[in-house]
Amino acid sequence: MTDTQRFAGYGVLVTGGARGIGAAVARRLAGEGAGVLLADADGPEAERTARRLRAEGLTAGATACDVGDRAAVEAAVAHALDTFGRLDVLVNCAAHCSPDTPLFEDEPDDAWDLDLDITLTGAYRCCRAALPHLAASGRGAVVTIGSVNGLQDFGNHAYSAAKAGLGSLTRTLAGHAAARGVRVNLVLPGTVRTSAWQGREDRLAAVEGLYPLGRIGEPEDIAAAVAFLASRDAAWITGTSLTVDGGLTAVNTGFLSAIERAGG
Repeated sequence: MTDTQRFAGYGVLVTGGARGIGAAVARRLAGEGAGVLLADADGPEAERTARRLRAEGLTAGATACDVGDRAAVEAAVAHALDTFGRLDVLVNCAAHCSPDTPLFEDEPDDAWDLDLDITLTGAYRCCRAALPHLAASGRGAVVTIGSVNGLQDFGNHAYSAAKAGLGSLTRTLAGHAAARGVRVNLVLPGTVRTSAWQGREDRLAAVEGLYPLGRIGEPEDIAAAVAFLASRDAAWITGTSLTVDGGLTAVNTGFLSAIERAGG
């Protein structure tokens, strides 16, 4: 719990809330006074995370939700409304990333379809179900987790295309929802230390030096950005993409290092 209570009385739905960035977002917003519902395809893990938050004195619940299923999404939104009596903030964290095949032409349709369906269309489903209730709250906000993969080539064709699509969805929905009092923004993380990297910590160490700020991100770094954009501190911000990447996409560290190694 923080001294700042920007979300006192808020009802919040976080998809992909069981672990990683989603769990950190849930903890941050609940720590600032929100009631948070963690929706995740892994229902038992979402409940374990919610239980830990409740043990810290925070208001948190959990529900199983596959964002690839419209009925499940609508049920999660209804659950949030039943639990908190309102829905003020939707945070879209759910995503799926399939590994690339060695040759692009060998990429199977089902891997491409799955990444786009969960990452991009899943966010669309959640926004569609939540929007009327966010509008009714009078302070509604959507914050979606994109990626620097949507800006530059860091691999993962389907995942990157889906994350790039979230940028367009953010802009078009922001334009549509503004008249209804709902703000829509996107956060673009760089490499973040989550369980997705378990067993591959050597890769994290290998890329750390590419970050101008000297480290990779932590889930709490992204949660702080989400909390800002979801709060009334960002009341005049909508349709924007906030890059939170330690300077990775602003500075070509590898190029500068190569020049230095070559003698300037």
